[in-house]
Amino acid sequence: MMYKRCGQSGLKLPLISLGLWHNFGGVDEFENCRAMIRRAFDLGITHFDLANNYGPPPGSGEETFGKILRRDLSRYRDELVISTKAGYLMWPGPYGEWGSRKYLIASLDQSLRRMGLDYVDIYYHHRPDPETPLEETMGALDQIVRSGKALYAGISSYTAEQTRQAVGILRRLGTPCLIHQPSYSMFNRWIEEGLLDLLGEEGIGCIPFSPLAQGLLTDKYLKGIPPDSRAGKPHGFLRPEQITPDKIAKVRRLEDLARARGQVLAQMALAWVLRHPEVTSALIGASRPSQIDEGVAALQNLEFSPGELKSIEGILTG
Repeated sequence: MMYKRCGQSGLKLPLISLGLWHNFGGVDEFENCRAMIRRAFDLGITHFDLANNYGPPPGSGEETFGKILRRDLSRYRDELVISTKAGYLMWPGPYGEWGSRKYLIASLDQSLRRMGLDYVDIYYHHRPDPETPLEETMGALDQIVRSGKALYAGISSYTAEQTRQAVGILRRLGTPCLIHQPSYSMFNRWIEEGLLDLLGEEGIGCIPFSPLAQGLLTDKYLKGIPPDSRAGKPHGFLRPEQITPDKIAKVRRLEDLARARGQVLAQMALAWVLRHPEVTSALIGASRPSQIDEGVAALQNLEFSPGELKSIEGILTG
């Protein structure tokens, strides 16, 4: 495993991190979850990314991770970077989602109980709140870090302008923004329009989620929709209608290019995300341990020739 400094901070993250958005909930087989976490750690993945609403049901992703921590990894706590987030709906009533100080602090307390932790390493605001003043949301993150319940503060899915404002508030408060977690892949390139440059200028880390476009940038959907895939599950976020003939045609061409590099498409897609100097780590998901092996093996070839990048661009924009 290779590790990279997160922006201008003192924290290093593995180039491949494991996210528990899918496949670690109460509906999933515990021993498979356990095998994936153990395999990831054995491969040098020290960063595990969660959120209060991961499951389903919401909260169960953290509960599963907490059980695995207690059984297998508690002695290695100081070798782990554990992150969680709050921003989406978690409980009924006016205090169960978005970005108020009330919600963020209550949610973190619940997350710590579910995981059996005294603190998390990174605590994110999961999505911008159009109604709560940004000063309140960032003030809550500052308070949480000062309380010792989190070591670092982060934001997720903020636009470039929202990020600029949030970073400025946190800096004035004395708790710098460590990291931004945006969605980013070959099929979802919005961060190239200003956000990446801003993160580089401000010395903030970037950890893209869904770098494989929730499985589209693999060979998984070339022959239809498998029932155990994200698009095949009723609670998945990738819907069948998103798997268009145009996308599949591009996937086939990208797969040929990846093969010429000695990689499978998923590995090339991870390397493509990691090519940016602003990107600290790529956040992968998995449904079985072998997928984690495959993702980590992407690190064996991270270089792209100008010709390869031109060919990829032609496929994606064609």
